[in-house]
Amino acid sequence: MISGKVWKFGDNIDTDLIIAARYLNNSDPKELAKFVMEDADPEFVKKMTPGDIIVANENFGCGSSREHAPIALKAAGVSAVIAKTFARIFYRNAFNMGLPIFEIQEIDRIDEGDHLEVDMKRGVVINKTKNEDYSFTPIPEFMQKIVDAGGLINYAKKVINE
Repeated sequence: MISGKVWKFGDNIDTDLIIAARYLNNSDPKELAKFVMEDADPEFVKKMTPGDIIVANENFGCGSSREHAPIALKAAGVSAVIAKTFARIFYRNAFNMGLPIFEIQEIDRIDEGDHLEVDMKRGVVINKTKNEDYSFTPIPEFMQKIVDAGGLINYAKKVINE
C-alpha cells in the first residue's frame, strides 16, 4: 500500500518542469532529487516529505523521453504520481525506474494536502481526508513486480538470480 500527502500540479507538466535540463550534466539520482519540480514549484523539495504523492491533471511527463524525470522523482522520495493521463514514454520510463504511476479521472476531487492511500493490486485510490475512493485499472502483476523490485534492471537481476 502506498500512502502519502498530495502535492497538486496542473496540465502538461513536462520533463523539463520535473527536472530542468540545466541539471542533466549529473546523473546521480541524489543530486537530481535536490532540484525535482523546481521550475514548477521552487519550494517543492523543501516542503515535501518522503512518501508524498504528486497529483496532476492531463499529460504528465510530456516532453523529452529522458529517464531522468522519473529517476529524480523517485530519488526525491515521491512514492507515486497520479494523473488523468501520462505521456506514453514517461509512463513506461516510470515503471522501468520503479516509480508507480496511476491514471484516474477524478483528479478534481483531490486537493493539495489530502492524504491518499493507493492499493495497486485492487486498483483503488483512497482519499483518507475526504473518505472517497477512486478506481483505476489495476497494474498488471508483472509491472507490480517491477515496481516492487525497484525498477526493471533490479527485477531482471532478481529473475536471473532465481
